[in-house]
Amino acid sequence: MPAAGGRATYLFWRMPRPLQRRSFQDARFLIVSSMDGSKNSKSWRAAFGLLAMMALAASSAAGADLYGMLPMRDLSPFGFLRLDMRPTHAVLAEPGRWTLETEFATQNTWAMSPQVEEYLTGLETSGRRPLGVSELAAIRGLPGENYLVDLETTTVDVTLNYRLTSHLSGYLITSAVSYDRGFLDGAVERFHDTFALSSYGRPAIARNGVNLIYDLKSGSYASLGRSPTSGGLLDPTLGMRYSGIALGRSWQLSLEGAVKLALGGERQLLSTGRSDFGLQAAAQWRGARQAFYANAAAVYYAGGEFLVEHETQIVPTLIVGYEYALTANTNLNIQGYASTSVYSRRDTELDELLDNKYQLTAGFRHRRNDLVVSFGITENVQNINNTPDIGLQLGLSWIPGR
Repeated sequence: MPAAGGRATYLFWRMPRPLQRRSFQDARFLIVSSMDGSKNSKSWRAAFGLLAMMALAASSAAGADLYGMLPMRDLSPFGFLRLDMRPTHAVLAEPGRWTLETEFATQNTWAMSPQVEEYLTGLETSGRRPLGVSELAAIRGLPGENYLVDLETTTVDVTLNYRLTSHLSGYLITSAVSYDRGFLDGAVERFHDTFALSSYGRPAIARNGVNLIYDLKSGSYASLGRSPTSGGLLDPTLGMRYSGIALGRSWQLSLEGAVKLALGGERQLLSTGRSDFGLQAAAQWRGARQAFYANAAAVYYAGGEFLVEHETQIVPTLIVGYEYALTANTNLNIQGYASTSVYSRRDTELDELLDNKYQLTAGFRHRRNDLVVSFGITENVQNINNTPDIGLQLGLSWIPGR
């Protein structure tokens, strides 16, 4: 900010007061004035300010915990109906203690075959409308196979963990989903407009509804305007994890097994009525302020007959991530997710449904005493017609005694 006499002052870093203290809570802003002088003098001050910020960050994060990847689930449409092996935590409670995690996730999906996109784009000039019988007949009359998934869901997962021994722990995940009260359609459209992206036919349909149209060789299904169910409880998941296996000096490995239990039989858009099983291996490298993670999982998906029929299969998943301790209480995360599609050539010839799924998540965690708050944003990458346009995740974890 310019000061009197044409001099400029710059806020370069935060400096503890007194200087010999390391408490982040006692930090105060230190203002460095560029004064009057040569460009070299200004460059020296700029470089010194940058070094000071780096030094302060290192000191303030020296005692920081590294928590692992954000526990983002598979946000693809109806992915929550299958067993989903979540990223493994890097911080576990002491033996004999419980931890509790709650995760809210909202995803907005607008996915369709090329023929449907062309049809809806042609309707944009006549304004928005709820999809009706005439539009459904027109889509079913398009050549080849076609589909439209216009959907927003909110899921909540409550995970109870118990540490049995120094290496062995178990967990129970109970989940629920809501198909009502979408709110992200307008935000997604404004984002597309701001960056001059294609509308993909969104402006032709009324916002925040649920429209599901499948016209594939493996089956046909249609639900217009609203979901057949407003939501409900999903199948619970039970799992066991063995952690702390040393891989050299810096890497550690954990092994995990889990089962999704279909206790209440088949329920439309809530349960396939079949139990799934999964195994996961998670490796982590942890430094003083940063960590790298890699999770590889394989799930025996027992298939289902909701919407269109899915056959029994093994679904592999890979998640890689990086975590950085920004301060003693705040960590940054970035992670990537890759998985194969549950569709096969037996179901459809559409590449959009057969392609692998890729998602990228960026977010942070902040700790206050025994509570850890997390937030993440997920975007689909590469193949945009088999994953959500955007996903948001908010989490609250209780981790006592750390």
